[in-house]
Amino acid sequence: MGRKDASTARTPVDQYRKQIGKQDYKKTRPMLRATRLKAEAKKTAIGVKEVALVLAAILVLLLAFYAFFYLNISNEVDLDLDPDEN
Repeated sequence: MGRKDASTARTPVDQYRKQIGKQDYKKTRPMLRATRLKAEAKKTAIGVKEVALVLAAILVLLLAFYAFFYLNISNEVDLDLDPDEN
C-alpha cells in the first residue's frame, strides 16, 4: 500500500528529468526527420556501380551488333571479289 503512494508522488529530480527528456526529444525531432529522409534518398538513389554496369552492357551489345554486321559484310565482299575473273 505504501508503494502506490510513492509512485504517484514524483520527486523534483524525476520531474526535472522528464522535462529535460521532452526538450531533448523536441530538439532532435527535425534531426531525426532529416536523417530518415537522407537514408531514404540513399536507398532510392542510383549508384555509380549500377550506371557503370548499364553502360557496359550497352557497349557490349553495340560491339556485338557491329561485329556481326562487320563479319557479315566482309564475308560477302570476299565472295564478290573473285581473283580468277582477271
